[in-house]
Amino acid sequence: MPNHLKIGITCYPTYGGSGVVATELGLELAQRGHDVHFISYAQPIRLSGPSANIHYHEVEVSRYPLFDYPPYDLALASRMAEVSELYELDLLHVHYAIPHSVSAMLARQMLAAGPKKKRLPFVTTLHGTDITLVGQDRSYLPITRFSITPEETKKTSQSGALNMLKRANASWCMFRISNQ
Repeated sequence: MPNHLKIGITCYPTYGGSGVVATELGLELAQRGHDVHFISYAQPIRLSGPSANIHYHEVEVSRYPLFDYPPYDLALASRMAEVSELYELDLLHVHYAIPHSVSAMLARQMLAAGPKKKRLPFVTTLHGTDITLVGQDRSYLPITRFSITPEETKKTSQSGALNMLKRANASWCMFRISNQ
């Protein structure tokens, strides 16, 4: 396991708590010598300027007449896979199950099916609104459960990803929702 990790972080880039937590974690990891790649539709607010080991990759969402709402989750999955391949990321750390964990899962599946058969572990940090979203709209429960369930993580060796973050001396948090 390398001492120097290449980590992709996806979060909402706004002033909210999850964006602050994710950005501060990324800044701390970069300060400790890891390459941190933020992947989002806008640069996180807390990234005030150029920093060593910090990279930003914008997710461009195209307008298409068929869709009333552009499919950000699909554009994000494609960008995650692209950045992972180009920069040889070791893992993704995503904040929020919807849509980030689902997009990471799709990116991982795309890379595994690609010519290089790349394995891309990911870690999901859940925040309070992950739970309140599911509580307010039960239609999100199946996809939320699927994207973070232990059965899925066993297939992706997510515990290995958690160990990589631990080795990087990062603070991390993950709640698991079981099917039981």
